[in-house]
Amino acid sequence: MSVTRSAVTGVGSYLPEQVVTNADLAEFVDTSDEWIVERTGIRQRHKARDDQPTSDLAVEAAKSALIDAGRTAAEVDLIIVATTTPDMTFPSVASIVQRKLGTPTCIAFDVQAVCSGFVYALSVADGFVARGLAKCALVIGAEEMTRLMDWTDRSTCVLFGDGAGAVVVEPREGQGTKEDQGLLGFALRCDGTKTDLLYVDGGPASTGTVGHLRMAGNQVFRHAVVNIAEAITAACVASNIEVADVDWFVPHQANQRIIKGVGDRLGLDEDKVISTVAIHANTSAASIPLALDAAIRDGRIKRGDLVLLEAMGGGLTWGACAFRL
Repeated sequence: MSVTRSAVTGVGSYLPEQVVTNADLAEFVDTSDEWIVERTGIRQRHKARDDQPTSDLAVEAAKSALIDAGRTAAEVDLIIVATTTPDMTFPSVASIVQRKLGTPTCIAFDVQAVCSGFVYALSVADGFVARGLAKCALVIGAEEMTRLMDWTDRSTCVLFGDGAGAVVVEPREGQGTKEDQGLLGFALRCDGTKTDLLYVDGGPASTGTVGHLRMAGNQVFRHAVVNIAEAITAACVASNIEVADVDWFVPHQANQRIIKGVGDRLGLDEDKVISTVAIHANTSAASIPLALDAAIRDGRIKRGDLVLLEAMGGGLTWGACAFRL
């Protein structure tokens, strides 16, 4: 039976020029390279310029993805940006990206699920593309998490960085099997009773300020390992595959200990797990497409491979997605 799948046909990314090493942070934060690496695996992160909003990062990643897909901005009919650090309260980053890219009038909006945002946004794009409502979609994860940091809180400010990643999603015909190119299955979750574990202490309807990121790190770690492992298993069931079938796991790059904890819980082969946390740090919704692009460009992930994405973020939200590239 022929079915229409939503397929990832192009991938791109962008990182701001400024690199901030752990040694750089140690100059004004009570920390050290050894302390950060031991607890997180992070060695550096990128930081956007003061005059470089999130939309600028998103546009550069989108341009790269369009080139990779062999498409132009004139063909785009859907833009979804996953972000928790928009240029302004409104309009959406997607609206600004649409203007800056010069695409025709199209569907454009943001998705806010923090670190899980890219997986959520892919599922939304699937609802448009697989049902014939869009033919060339841009799904972008773009963040400037350094804007939310309290630089006196060493438990959080060392964890985050800025960047953007994007994919082009287009319809492809398949046979309804796990061998099809395209998105195969999702598992998305949210537990709003855990909002106090990871949040920003500001907002337009509460304090009237942007606020700073706050996190109960140990509790987030415990929930992340258990919840992500469950979502991976559920996404595999939804995709009619086994965990052992997956060629590559591309996790949210939050912390190397979390990545390892999930891998150990599921018995994953470490050689199949993509990790860029050491050089990117936690870029929230941008981390998965950044890591995906890095692994495709260095030749590890190839066309036809079965890939699994997973993330957990504030909300608490979490989820996983399996697709064949």
